[in-house]
Amino acid sequence: VWHRACDLAELVYRLTANFPPHEQYGLTSQMRRAATSVQANIAEGAGRWGPSEFQRFLSMAKGSLAELDAETAVARRLEYLTEEKAESIVSLVDEVAGMVVRLRQALARAAAEGAGR
Repeated sequence: VWHRACDLAELVYRLTANFPPHEQYGLTSQMRRAATSVQANIAEGAGRWGPSEFQRFLSMAKGSLAELDAETAVARRLEYLTEEKAESIVSLVDEVAGMVVRLRQALARAAAEGAGR
């Protein structure tokens, strides 16, 4: 999951490099921070104690994915991204979101099985 989240951050950095200069501290920065937040939260959660903490950080990663999805829509509407480039971000956001959800569910199952012992 973390590797695909890194792919997403790289893609966002590359595609926002062509945004107008006046967006450097606006939409460019917002999209980059949301994208890097995804992989950072996955890494931080993995480094914490126990699955419940990891699940909490995965929830934050999922929120950052939703934020990036919304920001991508704005960038598309402002014509900073072509439809094709916006779709490449959205597609990867959807893929990573699904992976995050499945990982969170697996952690929840593992925690429940561990509690039942």
